[in-house]
Amino acid sequence: MTIPKFRLVSALLIVLLLIAPVAGNAQSAHDPFTPGEVLTYDVMWTVFRAGEVTATLRTGSEAKHDIYEVTATAQAQGFVSLLFDVNNVFRATSSPQTLCSEKIVKKVNEGKRHKDTQIAFDYARKLALLDERDLSQPGTPSKHAENEIPPCVEDVVTAFYYLRRQHLQIGHNIELPVNDGNKTQRVIVEVQAREKVQTPMGTIDAFRVEPKVFNGLLKRKGRMLIWFSADDRQLPLRIKAMISVGSITGTLRSTTRVNPKAPPPKP
Repeated sequence: MTIPKFRLVSALLIVLLLIAPVAGNAQSAHDPFTPGEVLTYDVMWTVFRAGEVTATLRTGSEAKHDIYEVTATAQAQGFVSLLFDVNNVFRATSSPQTLCSEKIVKKVNEGKRHKDTQIAFDYARKLALLDERDLSQPGTPSKHAENEIPPCVEDVVTAFYYLRRQHLQIGHNIELPVNDGNKTQRVIVEVQAREKVQTPMGTIDAFRVEPKVFNGLLKRKGRMLIWFSADDRQLPLRIKAMISVGSITGTLRSTTRVNPKAPPPKP
């Protein structure tokens, strides 16, 4: 069985990072998440174990104001790691009050593909500033781009924390902007149903939502479904992408805690 270029592995392991872009919102007095939370996911490609994704929320300070920092890692494991090595680290910072993204740094290592990318959101100038280096081609000039953004925008990592703050209701739609360094895209998230989800932590009641991406943010055709626990924490229990080469599913294996003020490990 041949999978062209194995580029699906990149989607397979970072699909959890591309789920639900959001707009800013005031911080809740009873947030469903707290700094120090670590979410760990098992990722399957159809019937094969593909890897592991973790998302760790910490606090910090930058330019004399408080920030949330999410470190998301994606690593190939099992059958897929024998075919195509993946070891990606994304770090995204946002405002604790609004969850508006301030910056995201990506270190992408996928087979022979090695890139360092930074996207900074300059709200005073209403610009997303993209700087990218292709480490696999040292002689290639770095890429720089500037694109307009609205007063608040999200990146592809911190987005689902906003959804966890929302009161999910069947039939309710949420319209959202997201920027990944290019043109800001429009997303509508539909809250579709309430279902039982089986996880390593047990069978949990959950809301099923589906993000509908417009203007080509996700270039692959297919569908993506997300299940959030129907409780105070609204944990993202499962993410499933259905694409041309099969289904990619990430299921929450565990929730643990770390020191919320400890610096993240160096990649």
